Amino acid sequence: MSAFASLLVLGDNDIMAIQKLSYGRVTWTDIVRPTPTDVEDLAREYPYIHPLNLEDLLSPIERPKIDEDEHYLFVVMHFPLWDASQRLTRAREVDIIVGRGYVITLHDGTLKPLVSLWESCASNEEALKNLLGRGMSHAFYVIIDRLVDYILPILRKVDANIRSIEEDIFIADTRRVIQDIALVRRDIISLRRIIRQQIPVLELLEKTEHPILHEDLEEYFGDIVDHIYKARDIIDEDTEIIVSLAETADILASHRINEVMRILTVFSVIMLPLTLISSVYGMNINLPFDTHPYAFIIISGAMVAMAVGMLIYFRKRNWL
Repeated sequence: MSAFASLLVLGDNDIMAIQKLSYGRVTWTDIVRPTPTDVEDLAREYPYIHPLNLEDLLSPIERPKIDEDEHYLFVVMHFPLWDASQRLTRAREVDIIVGRGYVITLHDGTLKPLVSLWESCASNEEALKNLLGRGMSHAFYVIIDRLVDYILPILRKVDANIRSIEEDIFIADTRRVIQDIALVRRDIISLRRIIRQQIPVLELLEKTEHPILHEDLEEYFGDIVDHIYKARDIIDEDTEIIVSLAETADILASHRINEVMRILTVFSVIMLPLTLISSVYGMNINLPFDTHPYAFIIISGAMVAMAVGMLIYFRKRNWL
């Protein structure tokens, strides 16, 4: 026996806050931007959910976690979301409560894999059957798997940004390259923090022997752990690359500064004796050629010859 149903409850500002889908004996409840009223409704429907877990649903949790209860599992995870305005990946929290015959997800509605999975099941009975028809444990696995797999496209975007910097680092404006490196490096640090915090939770899920979870799901959760390990390895490699690029950019900037300083130093050294000569001949005393009709031409020629001689000397010493 199967059933296809969707219940939408409108919250503030006509935003669909609570949504339900059912197939057979399994129900998926999705709550977008949960309010205290939504949590109170959950408490009435599932009175055995611990008050501290209900409190966590309304407050952001800095680190992911998993709480085990006799009747349910409470899982908090963070997943990356690209903020185009700040050019930074930010963490978005997803709370999941899974018990016998039901899965509850709570989030802010910005994570595309979770939203698209819901929309697919709400509009396609076959998709709903594939998700809920195989039981609550399978639905729980699919939801987490979709969210974890979505990390990889974000990492590919980071790789593309790194390749762009590698191509431009020797030809583009140094200031722009350094700025791009700083932005990508900040994004990598944020992504690395998000990814690494999920690993202990997923490892614990793989090893959890809770009565509400099927034992045959251990291999499936093991596959998710492999995916998060892959994401961790990619972001660690990106960290090493961007640090190397930052060092390269610093070396190039220092080299260009040294080139400018060398040119300025050479000109300063050339101008020093010329300034001395002009200062001496500006004194009101008797000096050689001061009464000669061509004194200005002679002194100017000597200064030019001195400057040319110094340039030739610097050139031979490879200082220019």
